[in-house]
Amino acid sequence: MSGKKKAKIVGTGSAVPDRILTNQDLEQMVETSDEWIVSRSGIRERRITDDQTATSDLAALAAQRALKEAKISSEELDLIIVATATPDMIFPSTSCLVQDLIGAKNAAPMDIGAACSGFIYALSVANAFISSGQYHTILVIGAETLTKFTDYQDRKTCVLFGDAAGAVVLRPTEKDQGVLETYLGGNGRLWHLLHMPAGGTRMPASHETVDKRLHFLKMAGNEVFKAAVRSMGDAALKILHQTGLTGKDVSLMIPHQANIRIIKATAKRVKLPMDKVYVNIDRFGNTSAATIPLALDEARRKGQLKPGDILLLVAFGGGFTWGSVVIRW
Repeated sequence: MSGKKKAKIVGTGSAVPDRILTNQDLEQMVETSDEWIVSRSGIRERRITDDQTATSDLAALAAQRALKEAKISSEELDLIIVATATPDMIFPSTSCLVQDLIGAKNAAPMDIGAACSGFIYALSVANAFISSGQYHTILVIGAETLTKFTDYQDRKTCVLFGDAAGAVVLRPTEKDQGVLETYLGGNGRLWHLLHMPAGGTRMPASHETVDKRLHFLKMAGNEVFKAAVRSMGDAALKILHQTGLTGKDVSLMIPHQANIRIIKATAKRVKLPMDKVYVNIDRFGNTSAATIPLALDEARRKGQLKPGDILLLVAFGGGFTWGSVVIRW
């Protein structure tokens, strides 16, 4: 590992909408209860964008905060990678819109679609670009406005999702810190268990697709839960094996915030006590690709990250996709 350039996080930022949708609010909208939601997911409230706010708006705000914290101007960026499953539009990519919003005229923009694993995938790609020497200063963003694709007549899914964005700025270092290893995996055979049927080339928008509510997220909850528990645990163990570490070496695990039961099951696989696991699902719900960078920024601002700390990031998402990253802070 010595001598090889690694991607080091030099700034973090996040953004969430002002509006809060509580479980009590949902009780007035659909047949559910606060007790049912909390017991099954750990979620108590989530943030909801207004009609005028798109994914790129949240992404740009998180990006500007990360750049400010890194003391880097947007014109210094070489590359912008936006991980999202809820783009502003089919094309152009959301990263192009973010590039314009933040004035990053020298950066190449690209999107990555890996659903809830998107930030892990984007971080892995950015790390490879920095390690190769091709790029020097990279902005990685996970941003979603999932509530715009959430069916508030579907009581099983509408309680889960919220909107947010998180961003990190990466630069190379030859010190023994930054991204130590990355791992990515997936199983495309199970794509149908978590998807949005209409709006693409398989099923273009029509009166029929709108009437049938096919432009909303569809999820087979129990099957997704089982796959997530297995795959997130496997991804966490695999990345620790790659780095020669164990759960005892981990200072903080920042998992994808999909479900508190999945988070606890993953921690158990790694033999990590819950006081070493960052959890904010109770306040933000599942914000897909934004959950990990949002939590990472919160942890940094709270002073929970110290130089030399070993961070384990792990996620699972639609596709199915999964992945993990180990960082020395």
